Amino acid sequence: MEQPINILERYWNFTEFRPEQEAIINAVIEGEDTFVLLPTGGGKSLCFQIPALAKEGICVVISPLIALMKDQVQQLNDKGIKTMALTSGITYSQLDTLLDNCIYGNYKFLYLSPERLQQELVQERIKQMHVNLIAVDEAHCISQWGSDFRPAYKNIALLRQLQPTVNVVALTASATPKVVEDIIKELDFIQPKIFKQSFSRPNLGYMVYHENDKYYRIETILKKYKEPSIIYVRNRKLTLDVCSFLESKNISATFYHGGLPNIEKDTNMTLWLQNQKQVMVATNAFGMGIDKPDVKTVIHLNLPESMESYFQEAGRVGRNGEKAFAVILKNNSDEVSVKNQFLSVLPTVDFVKQVYRKLCSYFQISYGEGEYTTFDFDFNSFCKAYNFNAILAYNALLLLDRNSIITLSKQFKNKVSAQFIVSSATLFSYLENHTNFNLIVKSMLRMYGGIFDHDCKIDLGKISEKASTSENTVTQVLQKLASDEVINLHLAKTDAQVTFIEPREDDKTINRIASIIEQQNDLKKYQVKSILDYIENDSVCKSVQLLTYFGEKDAKPCGICSVCANTKKPVKPQDINTIKKRIIELLETGDQSSRNMIAALNCSETELKNVLKLLLEHQIIAITPTNTYKLSHL
Repeated sequence: MEQPINILERYWNFTEFRPEQEAIINAVIEGEDTFVLLPTGGGKSLCFQIPALAKEGICVVISPLIALMKDQVQQLNDKGIKTMALTSGITYSQLDTLLDNCIYGNYKFLYLSPERLQQELVQERIKQMHVNLIAVDEAHCISQWGSDFRPAYKNIALLRQLQPTVNVVALTASATPKVVEDIIKELDFIQPKIFKQSFSRPNLGYMVYHENDKYYRIETILKKYKEPSIIYVRNRKLTLDVCSFLESKNISATFYHGGLPNIEKDTNMTLWLQNQKQVMVATNAFGMGIDKPDVKTVIHLNLPESMESYFQEAGRVGRNGEKAFAVILKNNSDEVSVKNQFLSVLPTVDFVKQVYRKLCSYFQISYGEGEYTTFDFDFNSFCKAYNFNAILAYNALLLLDRNSIITLSKQFKNKVSAQFIVSSATLFSYLENHTNFNLIVKSMLRMYGGIFDHDCKIDLGKISEKASTSENTVTQVLQKLASDEVINLHLAKTDAQVTFIEPREDDKTINRIASIIEQQNDLKKYQVKSILDYIENDSVCKSVQLLTYFGEKDAKPCGICSVCANTKKPVKPQDINTIKKRIIELLETGDQSSRNMIAALNCSETELKNVLKLLLEHQIIAITPTNTYKLSHL
């Protein structure tokens, strides 16, 4: 058997392991059931990839994250390691062939979702494979107390029956003690080897600032620390707004959210990764699998939804070991905002039943039918038809998806197909009277050779590019051709596709998952309360608060967070007098804002506020109608 360190050097070009990695890898190679809790950036994937490469056979990897799955598959294949993922959209015959390749084709890794594991064909073929390891990634999804619980994960233990002699490694980046206990129980571990790296990040300062003007604070932070930064915001519109604001202040920035076309996502990501842009402004869709070591600051303009997600997002700074900062900016409206965003839109069991019934009616599915039928889905039309609140309805659909009642693909697309139904002679005669259609029609004819013989799927973007016009113009021309009976046209705009996994049983279907819906709603309320408690607690070190949440006792104050910085040595009386004197000298030159004074005096905000309060109490200074300060006698 090849030594793990040799595999690491050959494929990853590293000469040593990170803390804990080597011990974990050795335990897995020795056949132990192994639980791995490594914080974000701790190198979890190598903990199953290297043991699998060291042994004969194939490693089965269960992962719920399609994007991360595809990313890891691409990386392994780029290294010459034969890897396959069974994603959605594969036909039965393709699946049959791919699984055969896993048995006979010297593949080293098979990635699949927990839902895919439920297929009988997949189970039968896994029985025939020479499996050397079962890896459960994002293992917190198996626990009802985990932030991303997926009931399909409960069935992963089935792999133990299919391959009873193969050991299992479970990996996660964020789990409370209750979740850890649940994972070990659900995966049927007996005397597992447990590896938990401390969540402590000594080089990372967790900062929480109360700010009325968050944009100004962002500007000052990024001008002070000019290294790479990530700013997390609540919605897609804010990614553009904040990015534009930063560019207007000569801070180079780009943006990222789930609705961007893949080509734009990749372009923006590359600009940031290669340091051509200092700042990435993003929703929480950004960051999974990103390992950029020199990120100096992660700033949350809006409150994160949970301590788990905050720890993962904050964990993307300072991976090079240098001092770095995770900053939350809060103000008085944030508590209301976070409750509106995450709690007021939690669907009740009754509402989920209503959405499910209407979804079945929308697609005319009869009672007892509909299993594995797929439909194009215009979400906005659906909400409008039944007068649903869009966010509430979307969350209900996500619950149905997560509980394997439906599968919801959330990619917006234009689905267009066309066929010419006149002869070529008639078509060219028609074009003589519609010369402005010439370029678009001829572009279509060159791109789609069989378009006279059968219905062809066509790409509006490619046609518009070839004809040097807009997609909108192409659509209008196609609609005119259809109305003149030159073509048959199918033009559908869909937000998504919906696949029904179970036959329609109305309330019975939802009753089976009612307790899960209620429990997940309770968990979300607890998570929001925990993040609100965290930002409001200014008496306990922020690092200690985080570590306590994740079950680490006896943590010591970090010395660099916003709480520790404020509880350091108090300002001496002579320092107060010095600041007081300098403020008066500054105000003698004219009215000043607190921002100008901080910049001119080079003191902390807390110091300035304390001295200004003192001067106001003694009526030495006064506040002007424009919220600046002036000397009282002027």
